Amino acid sequence: MQTFEEVALPHFDSVAGFALSLTRSATEAEDLVQETFLRAFKGWHTFTPGTDCRRWLFTICRNTFIRLRSRDRVKLESLEGDIDGVPTAMSYMDGVRRGLTELIDRIDVAPAIEAAVAALPEPHYSILVLVDLEGLSYEEAAEVLQVPKGTVRSRLFRARRHVQEALLAHARDMGLARPVTAAEERVAVAPETPCAR
Repeated sequence: MQTFEEVALPHFDSVAGFALSLTRSATEAEDLVQETFLRAFKGWHTFTPGTDCRRWLFTICRNTFIRLRSRDRVKLESLEGDIDGVPTAMSYMDGVRRGLTELIDRIDVAPAIEAAVAALPEPHYSILVLVDLEGLSYEEAAEVLQVPKGTVRSRLFRARRHVQEALLAHARDMGLARPVTAAEERVAVAPETPCAR
């Protein structure tokens, strides 16, 4: 049977990155990683050989984080936060209309992406880190975060839209947006007309 050091420790960097995504503080992340690996070591007998140890460690890390935060009465997630997808999608459609999305492919957006990801609120940040940065599947992320797979999908959609919105704002700030035509502006603000009877 493989030892804790052989199976768990190779995932140290991934767990450290996930801990930082949860805490947003290097000092708190270090403490969280230490606590995570301490708990994992103590509970090594519960790990099923041959299963995904990284996912097991992520789950321990998240549960430890929630326990530590609950002592301070800080709430990690809010399902109501998912309703913010509508304004983000509207902003994205506005960017498409203005031709900003085509510019994203032609400019250096790495700093803007990093800033946009760092500014994501929970629970969207954790979802983006697990799926897009750590490469977990929707099912694996759902298991780590203990939410339904559909919740992972919706939150990931909103997280990606937030990042896109930030990139569109970056392009606008750089003066790369084409002007909106008068016709496009009228379509965007035209009130609904009642149906003829």
